[in-house]
Amino acid sequence: MKNRNLSLCSVVVLLTVFALAADKPKITLDEFFNAVDFTAVKVSPDGHSVVIGAEHADWEQNIFRQDLWLYRDDGRSQGALTQLTQSGHDSKPEWSPDGRWIAFLSERKPSTGKEGDSGDSESKDKEGASQLYLVAPSGGEAFPATQGEESVHAFAWSPDSRTLYFATRTPWTKAQKDAYKKEWKDVEQYRAAERGDMIFSLEVADALARNAAAGTKPADDSENASGATPGSHPVATTPWRAQELVVSPDGRRLAFMSESISERNELIGEYEIYAVDLVGASVDRPPRQLTHNEAVEQDIRWAHDNKHVFFEIEIGSVEGKYKDTQPRLYWVNADTGDVQRWASDFGGAVSPYALTPDGAPLLAARLGTEVQLYSESQPSAPFAKRSNWPGTYEHVAAAERSPKVAFVYSSLEKPAEVYLADSIDKLADARPITSFNKLFTERDLPKGKLYRWTAEDGTQVEGMLMYPPGKFEAKNLPMFVFIHGGPADADGDHFEADWYVWDRLAANQGWLVFEPNYRGSSGYGDKFLMGIVPEMVSRPGKDILAGVDALVKDGIADPDHLAIGGYSYGGYMTNWLITQTTRFKAAVTGAGAVENVANWGNDDTTFDDAYFLGGLPWEAAQRYHDEAAIFQIDKVKTPTHMVAGADDIRVAVLEDYLLDRALHTLGVPSTLLLFPGEGHSLDKDPWHGKIKVREELKWLQKYGGIAAAP
Repeated sequence: MKNRNLSLCSVVVLLTVFALAADKPKITLDEFFNAVDFTAVKVSPDGHSVVIGAEHADWEQNIFRQDLWLYRDDGRSQGALTQLTQSGHDSKPEWSPDGRWIAFLSERKPSTGKEGDSGDSESKDKEGASQLYLVAPSGGEAFPATQGEESVHAFAWSPDSRTLYFATRTPWTKAQKDAYKKEWKDVEQYRAAERGDMIFSLEVADALARNAAAGTKPADDSENASGATPGSHPVATTPWRAQELVVSPDGRRLAFMSESISERNELIGEYEIYAVDLVGASVDRPPRQLTHNEAVEQDIRWAHDNKHVFFEIEIGSVEGKYKDTQPRLYWVNADTGDVQRWASDFGGAVSPYALTPDGAPLLAARLGTEVQLYSESQPSAPFAKRSNWPGTYEHVAAAERSPKVAFVYSSLEKPAEVYLADSIDKLADARPITSFNKLFTERDLPKGKLYRWTAEDGTQVEGMLMYPPGKFEAKNLPMFVFIHGGPADADGDHFEADWYVWDRLAANQGWLVFEPNYRGSSGYGDKFLMGIVPEMVSRPGKDILAGVDALVKDGIADPDHLAIGGYSYGGYMTNWLITQTTRFKAAVTGAGAVENVANWGNDDTTFDDAYFLGGLPWEAAQRYHDEAAIFQIDKVKTPTHMVAGADDIRVAVLEDYLLDRALHTLGVPSTLLLFPGEGHSLDKDPWHGKIKVREELKWLQKYGGIAAAP
């Protein structure tokens, strides 16, 4: 009788759960695209406050708003979250070391310069210069610390909070601008007119005084004759663009990371770390180069010893000739130039990190489908896992003088929010300090799980399955193969809702969504990541088709109702796979190449393309041919929907025109949508991404052969 009562109780509980799920409506297209994304999380030096960068769609202004929010933790209650800025153009916040100010970049006062005022053909600075602003966390209006036509590329605080360092393109005087305009009119000098950056110092007291005096006297045009911010002083010049600045804890040295002047990733040697001596700094003394490698450095930070500079490598190699490995963490000795890798035996993909008060890095890192938190105090020791919630941790932040840490966390059924923990040892007790995406918790969300299969060469591969609501682990489902981009990325236990990852909307429509982590994906070791070289699409294509076969064999997927799609590298793969099989009833592809020579020439990231294909076009001509969909395009029978940013150069929009022309010539049902003003990422107008996904869902429904969702 006891067992029978337990069984009855279990049935009641299950019925209650199902009833609660049934009471929740599915997420709608409009609700889905109102998701809030987090762009920054920074903990105040004393640990009592957190500044948060948040981005969401503004449907009336046709922009993605970027605002800053401030959370204050009084230690007794739940704390308070207030909006700190409201211009919709604010990003990259950084606390002053004394906690009195928050500096950030903003385009709230775009340049209104006349045609040609910027002095050359680069349009980014013409569209609206990004300036450095200050705001007090205690309240009040933000005010500009810098001004001028040139955008601030990067900035950093001095350790005593008295000085701000910032980098802009080397300013031109009015006479230089006038002379350039007189000689060149509207002619664009490709490469020839590009120029490097100048790094300036600015006393905070001077910026405060200038702000206090604003409007009390007529503007003096002579102050801006040099084109530089009034009161600023040149510290150093570089022939490159300065992407990141950091000042050593003792204030004696500044390090910066260089990148291409044009931001075209053409030569790997343009990406290095440099140091500037701030004691007796002189613009006549060139910065000293610290790294010499074939890699792209990023996320640089001074170690507490004032001697080492931490950095990450996402693409390229520190150890030798260019190759793509898992993202890694290193530091370089600023005195000797010696470089050492942290946790050299770690097989996962390292993500951005924070430095704790004791100087140890706390970082998020991917192993398989999980992104967890790890830390270590010595470079030779292995990373120790510190978190225990299954899912994905991002935007890790630590206080300078407090054990508190903050991060963004999400999982398959838990939308992303910012969390705050009292210390690394109390991560399990972290509490959410935002609820921007609460609506998703009130909707009947699709459930997902891990799926593993074996490729034809015996390699174990895995990916994620996202089931339609109410059909978790059901059999014989129509299946949409949704391929991630990168290729060095991975799908896993995380929550995302945007134009790029819309698996939940496809599941709502009745599709089982299969997201394969094919060879080339992150989190599975260097050998797995590099397995696509030089078979750029054919090798991962075999992995994906083997996964489809396994799901059909297991009775999970309906072989008569298969569809496929992806964007960027996912578009490459979609374009390739519809030439390899006619089993897919519908395809949706975006920003994917169909050939490799012109794409190498038009792409702004040329060195990784050549790496994937085993050489430059004239060195590996046959491979460029064999790994191109266009030369097998006559095999395509799948109705194909295409999308592209009209200004895309990452994967040149010409590739989409080429695919459209080929399918039109062959009489394959197809359509092409072009989004004006957009590059590779559809980040200008939120309506573009929403329309993109709306039409992709319609295409899948029209040609995929499943009944229309209610």
